[in-house]
Amino acid sequence: MTGYCALIDEVKLGYEVSVFVSVQLDKQIDVTLDQFEAAIQAFPEVVDCWLMTGNRDYLLRVATTGLAAFETFLTGKLTKVPGVANIESSIPLRRVKSGVARTP
Repeated sequence: MTGYCALIDEVKLGYEVSVFVSVQLDKQIDVTLDQFEAAIQAFPEVVDCWLMTGNRDYLLRVATTGLAAFETFLTGKLTKVPGVANIESSIPLRRVKSGVARTP
């Protein structure tokens, strides 16, 4: 066990839009990975970030107040992170299953 957490309803806080964003970096070397991860830590819009296998390097879940706020994040912050080569966004229609952690 790593601790306890509160489950917060993001929609009730005004964050009505979640977007999954795949990011490909121009180089997969330690310094580029470290720079990207440091930049992501500073973005409150990024709720989750995973280093991935496959054709993309990172998968992010971004929570914003709407599509205009997502566009501002995308064009004003994410595209300006050094080393970002390609970004692909997907907007989920609805959550089918939700959980905090897998338990036995």
